[in-house]
Amino acid sequence: MSAQPDFKWTPTTYLEFERESEVKHEYFQGEIFAMAGASTNHNRLVTSIVHYLYPKLGKKGCDIFANDMRVKVSQTGLYTYPDILIACGELHYDDDQKDTLLNPLIIFEVLSPSTESYDRGKKFESYRTLDSLQEYLLISQDKIHIEHYVRQSDKEWQFIDITQSGDVFTLPSIACEVSVKDIYERVEFDTESKSDETPKD
Repeated sequence: MSAQPDFKWTPTTYLEFERESEVKHEYFQGEIFAMAGASTNHNRLVTSIVHYLYPKLGKKGCDIFANDMRVKVSQTGLYTYPDILIACGELHYDDDQKDTLLNPLIIFEVLSPSTESYDRGKKFESYRTLDSLQEYLLISQDKIHIEHYVRQSDKEWQFIDITQSGDVFTLPSIACEVSVKDIYERVEFDTESKSDETPKD
């Protein structure tokens, strides 16, 4: 992501600009940041997770969105685009345009070298102020590794480290099991970074 200098943006000017822009931008504290393009593995993971979860969510009254649904974190003023988010029940929007969601239940971020420390640090710190958010998942694209955070209370999150292709884990907020092998099925790892537990047929 790269900053756009020499102009103090407001949420209003940001949204007016963003809705006409061909490139997505994140907004925070008067600055906007262009979102970088995604790798093949990144896109494959997002597609696999959406395709895996979508059929399971309809009966639960939940929606799943990938890449293009903007989220506003009201307490910190952050506007951003999670790689994947799930929201259940009534969707709460920032305004009548219905393109900025306020109440995600689960957020997935696929880690990239340029954003990994941000996704683990300041971004998660901001996400934690969302009262609606119950789960946060960081998905590695270079090896089989999922960092799963589950809210226990306002200040406590349970951390679950998932590293094996044969693992099946649960998203407790939607009572849904997820197969690690299935979501990594089409991901191709470089030889040097390849996990000992790669997906197998």
